[in-house]
Amino acid sequence: MKLLKLSLLSTLISLCFIANYSVAQDAEDGIDVSGTLRANYSYKEYSDSAKDKSGDLTFEMASIKFNGKLDDWGLSSEYRFYDGWEALRYGYVFYDYSPQWQVQFGINQVPFGNPGFISNSFWFGVPYYLGFEDDYDAGIKAVYNNSGWGTEFAFYKNAEYGASRSDRYSTDLYSGEVNGTEYYNEETNQLNLRQTYAMEYEGGKAVMGASVEVGQIYNSNTGNNGDRYAVALHLDASYQGWALQLQAMQYEYNAADALDENKIAVAAYAWQYEIASKAQAYSVNVAKTFTTSWGSVKVYNDFGVVTPDVDNEAYDNSYQNVTGVALSSGPTYTMIDYIMGKNMYASTLDNGHVGLPEIGDSWDQRININFGYYF
Repeated sequence: MKLLKLSLLSTLISLCFIANYSVAQDAEDGIDVSGTLRANYSYKEYSDSAKDKSGDLTFEMASIKFNGKLDDWGLSSEYRFYDGWEALRYGYVFYDYSPQWQVQFGINQVPFGNPGFISNSFWFGVPYYLGFEDDYDAGIKAVYNNSGWGTEFAFYKNAEYGASRSDRYSTDLYSGEVNGTEYYNEETNQLNLRQTYAMEYEGGKAVMGASVEVGQIYNSNTGNNGDRYAVALHLDASYQGWALQLQAMQYEYNAADALDENKIAVAAYAWQYEIASKAQAYSVNVAKTFTTSWGSVKVYNDFGVVTPDVDNEAYDNSYQNVTGVALSSGPTYTMIDYIMGKNMYASTLDNGHVGLPEIGDSWDQRININFGYYF
């Protein structure tokens, strides 16, 4: 099976190069095929094995993408192959009803928070680990743009994969056992609305907006439904190479028949963990881009904090700060990140959660370098 997957991956990568060349020769096809190859170096200051080996260099991801239009109908999709698992990131068809309106059907990006990303780094911002950055679900979305105003509203029947699956790109509710607690939660019947206004000025642009998300949480063990909501205010501004991202949000997962109402389980990137069931999350990101003769350099600092708002006073804040530089040259894009975390999943020793009681009391550090080739 492993050999079959490697053979399939090799074939898909070859097809990407062939199809990409073919599209360049015949633009009338309307569908562009492209892809990505990435490797990753990681060094954890808090890991003895990482120190002994001076870090680890591994294959991180390969992807294949299809994008394009035939008349008013179009297709957009990306499938990713990671080390040991694979998943669809997104895949939908769209219809351009008019120059201002587009309708998307399938697994598309949930319109919540800052459009695109609320981060500059490979490591994402804290909203990603809560399920609110670059999230994709299965449903229908309408997109409107006119004279700077942008409106997106969507209905999602459920997440892109079943709730018991952790090998997924997006962070979604998880059904299964985590740290001795059994969860039976599934996302269903979700509504989203995001309103933005883009203001252009000499030397830059500012996109400000607000987002709302409401939905149900189905308990597959009891058959009862809980509810959930999230709200956010966000700003993405640029001026003469400088960029500023600000976001403040609040969320609450109110699961039916929960064994512990203060926490809930989520999953992403082939792992599952717990987060505070109610919290606020704040993001402050600053970046500066420099143009060079060979490409561009972006220097950035992304800071995020999650403040739990549950009945258990032992729950602690989670912090993440990423200082980094992104190097772009031709088809290559490299991100070099210095990550500091406190009581934060994926950034801290022995704290595989977000917003729960802290184990220890320290800021941990790690270095991550991601090398990408895009074709």
